[in-house]
Amino acid sequence: MSDFFNAGWSVYVGAVTMAGLVFCLILLMIASRRKVMATDNTTGHVWDEDLREMNNPLPRWWMGLFVLTVVFSVAYLLLYPGLGSSPGAFGWSSTGQWQSEQDKARATMAPVYAAFAGQGAEQLAKNPQAMAIGERLFANNCAQCHGADARGGKSFPNLTDGDWLGGTGEEYIHKTIVEGRTGMMPPMAAAVGTADDVKNVANYVLSLSGSAHNDVAAQLGKPKFAACAACHGPDGKGNQALGAPNLTDKVWLHGWGEAAITSMINTGRTNVMPPQGPRFTPEQVKVLTAYVWSLSHSTQQLAAK
Repeated sequence: MSDFFNAGWSVYVGAVTMAGLVFCLILLMIASRRKVMATDNTTGHVWDEDLREMNNPLPRWWMGLFVLTVVFSVAYLLLYPGLGSSPGAFGWSSTGQWQSEQDKARATMAPVYAAFAGQGAEQLAKNPQAMAIGERLFANNCAQCHGADARGGKSFPNLTDGDWLGGTGEEYIHKTIVEGRTGMMPPMAAAVGTADDVKNVANYVLSLSGSAHNDVAAQLGKPKFAACAACHGPDGKGNQALGAPNLTDKVWLHGWGEAAITSMINTGRTNVMPPQGPRFTPEQVKVLTAYVWSLSHSTQQLAAK
């Protein structure tokens, strides 16, 4: 074990482990030499008037099996890690076995990925084998947040609609997978004004996409939207360079309606996609990138090119 504070703990664990095995043998020896407590070969314990506990010695096969388990334990501790920080004669570890299995899998898949070399996302999107691999990588690593159908959910982007925050295209998808992404909207209530101003701005934002809203409140909120225009633009169409969403397209990542938008203005929002690069090989990232790219590009579009 590599998480001991110092070598003393390793020695302590090893000593306690070996002492436990020795104690088992001593206990067995004591039990096997125990003398009969009564002339009738019973322990003297009686239940239900006539049920007596006999004091017969342990069967030799049972004693032999017990000794074998102790011998096996000693052999195991010498060959595998178990005595404190000792790696064992074989040097086995769960991390090493996992890495070995990963290396074997990568070696097996290397010829498959080699066939995809030099191909971009658009070409790979037309390759059934590449898309089958990409779909499996997505299901095992991305579907937990974005859904099995990649349509996401509240606070998790829909990857099938082509509405991208922060950028678009193959390079952006690749970078996002490897490096992750942090999107942040700071609380804007103080910049907007009063609580009524915030509600008015929320209605104005709803009006930008033609969503149900209060017309009077929207008109009152339009001048106050200037506080938001620095990121979302004066027309509310957003700014990909800043990661500011388009407010006119009815795509709502964090919820829809006056209450949801008011909450966003008051408290802001920080959304994080953690880096996924360490989970994949470069070849896997390439295929996964192509698969994600294909989700927002219809098969008809690809076939026409």
